Amino acid sequence: MAEATPAPDGALPKTYDPASTEARWQAAWEAAGAFHPDPEAPGEPFSVVIPPPNVTGSLHMGHGFETALIDTIVRFQRLQGRNVLCLPGTDHASIAVQSILEKQIKAEGGSKDDLGRDAFLERAWAWKAESGGTIVGQLRRLGYSVDWRRERFTLDPGLNKAVVEAFVRLHEQGLIYRGEYLVNWCPASGSAVSDLEVEMKELDGHLWHFRYPLSDGAADDGTDHLVVATTRPETLLGDTGVAVHPDDPRYAALVGRTLTLPLVGREIPIVADEHVDPAFGTGCVKVTPAHDPNDFAIGARHGLPLITVMAKDGSMNAAAGRFAGLDRFEARQAVVAAMEAEGFLVKVEPHRHSVPFSDRGKVPVEPLLSTQWFARAEPLAARCREALDGGAPRFVPQRWEKVYRDWLTDIRDWCISRQLWWGHRIPAWFVVSETGGVITEATPYVVARDAAEAQAKAEAQFGAASAAAGRQLQLEQDPDVLDTWFSSGLWPFSTLGWPDESAADLATWYPTSVLVTGFDIIFFWVARMTMLAGAFTGRMPFADVMIHGLVRDENNRKMSKSAGNGIDPLPLIERYGADALRFALVREVAGAGQDIRLDYDRASGSSATVEAARNFANKLWNATRFALLNLGGETPASLGEPDPAALTLADRWILSRLARVNRETAERYGSYGLGEAAKGLYEFAWNEVCDWTIELLKRRLNPRPAVEGEPLSAEALADQRVARQVLAKVLAELLVLLHPLMPHLSEELWHGLSGEAEDSFLALQSWPAVNEAALDDALEAQFAELIEAIRVVRNLRAVAGLKPSQSAPVVFLTGRPELAAVLRQATGDITALTRAASVEVRDPGAAAGDAAEAQAAGPQRCLAAVSGELQVLLPIEGLVDLAALRGRLEKDIAKAEKEIKGLAGRLANPNFAGKAPPEVVAECRANLAEAEAQAALARGRLEGLG
Repeated sequence: MAEATPAPDGALPKTYDPASTEARWQAAWEAAGAFHPDPEAPGEPFSVVIPPPNVTGSLHMGHGFETALIDTIVRFQRLQGRNVLCLPGTDHASIAVQSILEKQIKAEGGSKDDLGRDAFLERAWAWKAESGGTIVGQLRRLGYSVDWRRERFTLDPGLNKAVVEAFVRLHEQGLIYRGEYLVNWCPASGSAVSDLEVEMKELDGHLWHFRYPLSDGAADDGTDHLVVATTRPETLLGDTGVAVHPDDPRYAALVGRTLTLPLVGREIPIVADEHVDPAFGTGCVKVTPAHDPNDFAIGARHGLPLITVMAKDGSMNAAAGRFAGLDRFEARQAVVAAMEAEGFLVKVEPHRHSVPFSDRGKVPVEPLLSTQWFARAEPLAARCREALDGGAPRFVPQRWEKVYRDWLTDIRDWCISRQLWWGHRIPAWFVVSETGGVITEATPYVVARDAAEAQAKAEAQFGAASAAAGRQLQLEQDPDVLDTWFSSGLWPFSTLGWPDESAADLATWYPTSVLVTGFDIIFFWVARMTMLAGAFTGRMPFADVMIHGLVRDENNRKMSKSAGNGIDPLPLIERYGADALRFALVREVAGAGQDIRLDYDRASGSSATVEAARNFANKLWNATRFALLNLGGETPASLGEPDPAALTLADRWILSRLARVNRETAERYGSYGLGEAAKGLYEFAWNEVCDWTIELLKRRLNPRPAVEGEPLSAEALADQRVARQVLAKVLAELLVLLHPLMPHLSEELWHGLSGEAEDSFLALQSWPAVNEAALDDALEAQFAELIEAIRVVRNLRAVAGLKPSQSAPVVFLTGRPELAAVLRQATGDITALTRAASVEVRDPGAAAGDAAEAQAAGPQRCLAAVSGELQVLLPIEGLVDLAALRGRLEKDIAKAEKEIKGLAGRLANPNFAGKAPPEVVAECRANLAEAEAQAALARGRLEGLG
């Protein structure tokens, strides 16, 4: 689009500066409380609580993608007139924060135990105040339209009150208990960790095969031992059985007999269990119930004892006998060496397998028996399954519902305690006066909301007995904290004021409207929220769950820290702007739940995809700047709506397209088709508004008087005003439609166009009503043909080598009266856009007679092309050097024929056609078809020159 004259005072600057624009509007929105809703305000409530990032985190591309999706949704709903709350916050990230602080303290030569719990927590809160807001500031850079005044932190007093209340109520209902169970244990952090905090890594290891002898001699068939295989030889010291499949004929006669455990001498039974895969290995599985979850289940079914041979620091304990005190990996080597020395090692095989690592401790986790607090998951999950049968929540895409249901159907009790100091301390007090002043497995406890309530409960239960025994009642709060997923599981309602049922925010915005999250935490967070919401509110916490995919790197690989292939969004924001990054990410979405790929040049730090979005922003900037220079100082409001009777064909076309795009975009935003909305708006804005409408309006916006020096006629002035009205309406409405995707740019351009005061925001305007009367399917189809006809003429001019200033006649041949009528109505537009000396529209039958008459008078040299049912002729006699044009066309034909010969030869070669990848062969065929079409086109044009 051509630049207009320099901008007058008050118009937009010549170039778009995203950095200053975005910073200014972010500050203005926040200062004005633009996104701080009142629960009493009118409008249907719509709410989102954002997935709280870890307070330790910094912005990564996944955050950028998720933010863009959520903000697009909530900004659209706000424009729809709904009373929107988008609530932000962060998670306290127990293990991550504690790990950071312990490393700091260790570097200073101390330990957390030297500091003590109170001093350590003071330091943790100081760290949070100083460094914990990094990601919040980075999220602000993206233009998140959240209510920062309602920002929450999972350790806030209000949220801590909710956590304590939830724990107490679940315990009172018998849904929380304390017991010994197998948990994922991280020796590095000294805590149980959740499944989500475990990362599976593929490692090259070994499979050791060991001989276990029968205790009472050989069987009737001569069998005197069984062979078992393991990847963890150190755990055999805790074996309490060997399992075989009940239908395996090889071992049927041995079930019930015993084996003597090598190195230990313990007799262990052979049991039959359907968990065993008879086709894997020897079909014999060593059972170590205290060190493997599957073995734990087998042991429970067969009453096998649980023997723990490892301490919580990863070393072998006293039960490991002569290997006690060794690190687990040292013990592995020592056990293998001992088994080999005593003749029990059969063979060693290389074996690649998945090893669970602690995401925080960066070491392999150990399944260990530990006394922990557990939540009974099945009763909580049952409520969720019942709600899902009734359609709540609704998953988008729907296929993720099965993943959610399957997990709720096959669920184990949830270990909710962690051996840390930073976090929600478990509201349980042990009556240590009953067990010598220390906490033991037998120490009784009370669960209470605070110390005073705990004291009262303990007095009621144990006071009399203690007094009779001459003991003073002594309580000590459980030193452990709760799993962070427990507090984040309450997030949708604890952030709104629960357990205060009268809280205005809770009454207005709960249940929330939609949860936007990744598929990877359906199990760990989505299900936690639905289970706890069902228990405490009786309703699912959100109506919809929109599942998004991953952002993959330029090679279509999943981004990860270990792979080192992450793309930092902040440099891209600095380079191109937050709006460009947001738009680029959303536009890449091909469908809800699909992964997207972001191209990125690591050497230059550039991204063609984000740069294209920045170019789009520049295009919109220039279009609006052009409008400001050509609206005569008026605004869309002062110009008003155009008179339908005064509209030209082009006006009616773009207003029909505007109405249709308005309707389509609202439907797409509302149904989470955000990628489709972005693509549709891009095509409409760039092609139909900037490339066609503005070009078509230019001559009407700046009309020339019939006589140089004379004033414009009343008719010309009236048409100029209609052109201004159409341009202003289209751009003003387009900016509203684009606002959810590009909020800063659209806010800036809307203010420039509307002249509204700084404290009046586009973000708070109303979505424009669809002008149903403007919709015209037939006109849109006909105008699309007109646009294509103009493209064909421009292409023929380029083939002919005409200079931009040269005029040439244009002839259209069509037998369709309605198309001919459109072409005749648009003669002025065609003339302006193609530099036509004249425009003729003829019927092919009449044209044939005219051609015969012209042929008798002498041949007319012209270039021709066909578009659908329209033939386009460009007479060039006397306008170009025909000999030179023939030469160019002959070169084009020769080039195409050479390409055809090469491609046809490749396809005729059996080695290529039969062995090359199918996509390569398909591409070759497509290129051949294109080359043949180009050759035929050039031959036809050469023939037309005579």
